[in-house]
Amino acid sequence: MKTFSYVASDINGKIVKGREFAEDYRDLTEKLKAKNLFLTKYRDIEEQKAPDVKYKFKTKDLAFISRQLSSMLSAGLTLVRALQILHTQQENKKAKQILLDIYEDVQKGKSFSQALSERPGVFPGLFISMVNAGETAGSLDTIMLRLADHYAKEHKINNKIKSSMTYPIILSILSVCIVIALFVFVMPTFKSMMSGDIPALSAFVMGISDFLIDKWPIILVVLVILIVSIKVMLKVDAVRLKFDRFKLRIPKAGKLIGTIYTGRFSRTMSNLYASGIPMVDCIEKSVSTLNNAYISSEFATVIENVKQGESLSTAIARTGIFDSLFTSIVYVGEESGTLDSILEKTADYYEEESETAIGKLVSMIEPLLIIFLGIGIGIVLVGLYPMIFSSYNAIA
Repeated sequence: MKTFSYVASDINGKIVKGREFAEDYRDLTEKLKAKNLFLTKYRDIEEQKAPDVKYKFKTKDLAFISRQLSSMLSAGLTLVRALQILHTQQENKKAKQILLDIYEDVQKGKSFSQALSERPGVFPGLFISMVNAGETAGSLDTIMLRLADHYAKEHKINNKIKSSMTYPIILSILSVCIVIALFVFVMPTFKSMMSGDIPALSAFVMGISDFLIDKWPIILVVLVILIVSIKVMLKVDAVRLKFDRFKLRIPKAGKLIGTIYTGRFSRTMSNLYASGIPMVDCIEKSVSTLNNAYISSEFATVIENVKQGESLSTAIARTGIFDSLFTSIVYVGEESGTLDSILEKTADYYEEESETAIGKLVSMIEPLLIIFLGIGIGIVLVGLYPMIFSSYNAIA
């Protein structure tokens, strides 16, 4: 019997830390499940371990690793041999060291999922759970192939979001720089040409210019404090809950964000359920990939209702988070006994819709940025016009 320190979450998503006596990883998982706790991290506190390498595999890396392991296992190689080859192919030093440590742990008799879970933060919980399911069912090669497809599609979506947001980000930075440059560099030039009474609007614009020039250190400090305060506040559960709920209720944009969440939930749920993982665990893991505190809080009730025997489609429909089409599809899958395959097809549909939603979100952001730039330049020009006119009169 060993003593494990663990980090787990309850049905409400609350983080719970503690210690538990167990024979191994599976025994620890079962004991925590009996307490309605879902294991996320654990450590054998009696075992002296080497310091963890601070590294987190990206979705692209996870897709590559999963596909390589699937190919080698399908070809008849043992897991130990496959891990050895995989670590020798890795070029990144930190990733190479982690894979070497995992290879050595598996060679010593630990399960693959246990070796992964002993490196918290390096691999996502979804990856570890599906590996554990594959080992239990004896279909690790098939599971790794599913993981490869899952992370390849997730990487594609992430790249789509990044590439779509590049232009709005550049435009927003450029807009702010142009407006600041007009107030800081252009306005003082015309101010020196002014004589006589200054129109109210011109005085107001010059006041902004003087404030930016004289008080820029204070402005910079205030901006830094504001950014840090927002980051700290978003770590508070109540604030994060309201913020995540607000994102889903933004006019027009909220519906598009919901579409992206639906696609991600469908894909994860499909892979987990097809791997033979219990329904409750599937829901918990699928919701956690959305990284939305409001949805997690709403799905705590869904999980509890499913535990009491309610159908998944009915429980989800009551939350009102996903659209009626999705809940109808889930209902058909439950009635026909083909929930995994239907969710997979649904994921394909919603991922295509997600790409369209991302494009629409960007098309909504761009006009707002252009309007902001136009208002900033317009204020400066309206303030400059009387000054220019007054200067011409003085010259005449």
